[in-house]
Amino acid sequence: MNPGDIILIRFPQTDLQAGKLRPALILAIAPGPYADLLLAMISSRTYQSIPNFDEIIDSSDPDFGTTGLKANSVVRLGRLATVDSAVVNARLGQISPERLRQIRHRLSHWLKEI
Repeated sequence: MNPGDIILIRFPQTDLQAGKLRPALILAIAPGPYADLLLAMISSRTYQSIPNFDEIIDSSDPDFGTTGLKANSVVRLGRLATVDSAVVNARLGQISPERLRQIRHRLSHWLKEI
């Protein structure tokens, strides 16, 4: 697994309950011996996206075919989690390196501002 991969995982809910099985984007792998994954939740509810913040992955995008997603989706940058790589159920696909750079840039810009 690598940054830019889309995986299938029980993404934790905000109340720390185990969530439903859903796709998530690997943003980074934590340094150190544990190889924890920094994830952003992916949802098909694109109407919930925050303009100029979240990332829409549309079926007309050049890298959509490599993502493994079944429908237009949104990468929710406000819904992050760090998990052990052992809890990943499957690898679905990946986004383009350019899209990953744009997402990371947007996320780091937001974190610098808060």
